[in-house]
Amino acid sequence: METDFSEFDAIATYFKDLTAQGGVALGIGDDAALLNTSADHQLVVATDTIVESVHFPPQATAEQIATRALCVNLSDMAAMGAKPRWFTLALTLPSAKANAQWLEGFSRGLAAVAGQYDIALIGGDTTAGPMTISLTLLAEVPSSDALQRSGAKAGDALYVTGTLGDGAAALEMINSRDSTHSERLLTRFYQPKPQVDAGIKLRTIASACIDISDGLIADLGHLCQASGVRSNIQTDLLPIHRELHQLWPQRALEWALSGGDDYQLCFAVPQPYQQTVDQWIEAGDLDATLVGQILAPDNTNNLVIVDGDISTDFKRGFDHFSH
Repeated sequence: METDFSEFDAIATYFKDLTAQGGVALGIGDDAALLNTSADHQLVVATDTIVESVHFPPQATAEQIATRALCVNLSDMAAMGAKPRWFTLALTLPSAKANAQWLEGFSRGLAAVAGQYDIALIGGDTTAGPMTISLTLLAEVPSSDALQRSGAKAGDALYVTGTLGDGAAALEMINSRDSTHSERLLTRFYQPKPQVDAGIKLRTIASACIDISDGLIADLGHLCQASGVRSNIQTDLLPIHRELHQLWPQRALEWALSGGDDYQLCFAVPQPYQQTVDQWIEAGDLDATLVGQILAPDNTNNLVIVDGDISTDFKRGFDHFSH
């Protein structure tokens, strides 16, 4: 299928100067971008790729695909406590969708999220092929203040932001043929809210942090491995929206522990700062919940235990190469 415009027409029409943002000395239109970074800051870089039928269903609209792609990548910046500044886009598009209507919707979705977080598209690439969207986010964080997965110590309190299980529930709803419908869950799937403000707030408070993309157990396991510790999750403390309990009472807990696609933060807080975090939560300044504790390492491979039971068998989260 031939289109009525070239690759360069598409870039100029739908992506050039998508959003204005400070720090861009030279944006789209040359061989590379020029950026003015802040003094005494480190540059934070992360790339994320989403693929049709793996990360989003084929029936997703162009706007939904764009918002999901950018929000997912922004979540990585939130986990580092970084302020997002710029991003690049590598868009692989089937010829059947390389038309003005699709590109306009995709551009509109990108612009909505980029405008909300004050970030600028500064370059990328477009090509034909199976639909794949790769985004590289660039952010800044004050030198030595970046949150990392390593750093948690035994005795630290364990928190998560938001509610858990919504991403898996949304995917179940999208793929189901029954009449179950929830606008809240659709929004959570296609426009997950990156916890950027929370990450920045926790910069000098949290000892370790990770975003929950593959499931709480799986991602907390990565944090524990990097920190050389174990952890215990208390299931009666997990923040699960009442809607999940009402619609899927048998699966809500499983999804909260291992469903993935939540894009919330899981973070550890040393004892001296726990009161500060609890006060923020009580005052409504931080949407987070205490869910467990960091434990000392032992000679087993059980990095994450649930309700103190090392034999508890929950799925360990999503792995692209185990399917």
